[in-house]
Amino acid sequence: MISVRFALAACAAAALAACQPAAPEDSRFGVGFDETFAAQQASRDAALAGRSVPAAPLVQSQPLPAPGSAEETAAQTSALLAQTSNVVQNGGALTVADAARLEAAANNSGVPPLEASPSNPPPAVINSATGISQENNFDAVSGQRSIESDAARLAAARAQYQVIQPTALPQRTATGPNIVAYALSQNHAVGTRKYNRSGFNAQRKFERSCGKFSSQDQAQIAFLEAGGPTRDRAGMDPDGDGFACRWNPAVFRNISG
Repeated sequence: MISVRFALAACAAAALAACQPAAPEDSRFGVGFDETFAAQQASRDAALAGRSVPAAPLVQSQPLPAPGSAEETAAQTSALLAQTSNVVQNGGALTVADAARLEAAANNSGVPPLEASPSNPPPAVINSATGISQENNFDAVSGQRSIESDAARLAAARAQYQVIQPTALPQRTATGPNIVAYALSQNHAVGTRKYNRSGFNAQRKFERSCGKFSSQDQAQIAFLEAGGPTRDRAGMDPDGDGFACRWNPAVFRNISG
């Protein structure tokens, strides 16, 4: 039995040894090195031996525009416009600072901005527009007018002055009910029953009658003209408070108070 086991173990060891790869005979083929590396190194050496180092590209220089000049303003405007075009093409949006600079550049006429300083001379006053009054400019007015001419103009203005006497307010000519006077003559709250009403089909009559009017004031006037508040044949005042439909006298009472 022992000899059989020994024979099986020997066969297994021989099979494992046969699966191991053979060690390379060339010492160049170590860990991380193979024929590909050698070919790349040979190609690199041949390229360096047959070629020279490429020359640097030609760089051209030009002077920058003077600060605040028209050329600098034009260059800044072109740069901002190009940046804006790129942002729009990319589907983006300008920042607040870029938008402000773009607007300032677009509105600039190319003239350098005025630097505020106490040493700067005052700007020249230009008043070439016609029709502008110079009443506050004594030098300009003194050569055109005098005290005598001002007195004549004042007298002419007074001659055209007219005094209109107040008149009495016009009286109302309407003969229909006055809902303002009616609202002020009633002091009870809305919904307080003061008049007897019939309850037969009251809700239907109320909706049908009140739906004919475009405003509550017109409904109240028609209610008073038809004999209200004591009579209500159209059913416009089912609760008997003397106020038709949804008319509320509080609006006129508050004005009077």
